[in-house]
Amino acid sequence: MNTSEYALIVAGGKGTRINSVVPKQFLELNGVPIIIRTLNAFVRYSRDISIILVLPADDIETWNALSKKHNFNVPITLQLGGDTRFQSVKRGLEKILGNGLVAIHDGVRPLISEDIIGASFRLAAVHRSAVAAVRLKESIRMTDMDNTKAMDRSRFRLIQTPQTFDVALIKKAYETKEDPSLTDDASVAEKAGHVISLFEGSYENIKITTGEDLIVAAALLTARLGQSSASTASK
Repeated sequence: MNTSEYALIVAGGKGTRINSVVPKQFLELNGVPIIIRTLNAFVRYSRDISIILVLPADDIETWNALSKKHNFNVPITLQLGGDTRFQSVKRGLEKILGNGLVAIHDGVRPLISEDIIGASFRLAAVHRSAVAAVRLKESIRMTDMDNTKAMDRSRFRLIQTPQTFDVALIKKAYETKEDPSLTDDASVAEKAGHVISLFEGSYENIKITTGEDLIVAAALLTARLGQSSASTASK
């Protein structure tokens, strides 16, 4: 029997750090809203995946208009978000009624690849968790008031999404009391006593938070499209 796969896309950003009155998930990236590019990545991975999109109540009307404008006709489930990411994910999980695996993903990571999505589901099927992560490229130091200390960067990872889990596991984990230290789904599952399995993400899988991120994402997307065109032309 095939395991049911779900994608829970959390898109509650306000665009404050990107200096935009438009919520960042609705900003256009090379002519297409970021959130639609994110959703399309999961659709390309599998037409059978069940998608839950979590949005603030104030953004539902904007979503409806943009999805119509850009001809996004894939059936998805909408859920109203909470005041925090923790609350939004918890509400999104309530829309999953069956068992299976769920990939929880930031709505503003539009360059996620189908390969990484697939890897997350395959690994979560074995380990019950699979969290995308990349190695640090630069040196790091730990600060403590006026003192700093060099750290071994090989021992650290930058955590991304998707963070994919057995549905029952992550639902149970989210029954815990919300705490400021629970900054992502992996930390919630870890607090519930589960071991977190990491796998190799991608440096291209950036989270668009600032104006600089938007510029980098546009450049990466242009390069990716150029490589795709060149590959098609050579066939």
